[in-house]
Amino acid sequence: MKNTIPILSLLIPPLLLGCSPPPQATNADIAPANTTSVEVLSTGDGDSLKVRSQDGSSSKVRVGCIDAPEHDQEFGPEAGQRLKALLPSGADIELRKITTDQYGRTVAEIYSEGKSVGLQLVREGYAVVYHRYLDGCSDTANQYVDAENDARSRKLNFWSQPNPVMPWDYRRNRR
Repeated sequence: MKNTIPILSLLIPPLLLGCSPPPQATNADIAPANTTSVEVLSTGDGDSLKVRSQDGSSSKVRVGCIDAPEHDQEFGPEAGQRLKALLPSGADIELRKITTDQYGRTVAEIYSEGKSVGLQLVREGYAVVYHRYLDGCSDTANQYVDAENDARSRKLNFWSQPNPVMPWDYRRNRR
């Protein structure tokens, strides 16, 4: 009996862990029903791309809810490469339109294989939450803010800099 208790104490915890439910996807990880299917033609910087609609027309799209560093800014090239890796040319994606920006681009949440691309970029530290467009992401805003806080605390990519300059401040200071 003495040997049974130590053996059971080793066997029971792994069995209990095996009975845990799988982690749940967040709202931002699941593409909503009101999306439009498009094909990726190319990506620009870390938050813009060109797509082809099912009718054959092409348009420019800005990833909503986020802002990525500019090409000539620290971590800008890396953000662009990461977006290209997530959305290669020819990939089929889903857009949920938020608005149209001052440059005529569609601002939209982007989903690839049912996952939010913007949220992934923020989680990995390649983009920051863009509060200017966060109202259009009201169902998922908390996930974006939480992801940014986590990336910042873990000093991932953009957040590894001692004094990161927000992309919108960088653009304003260049003028």
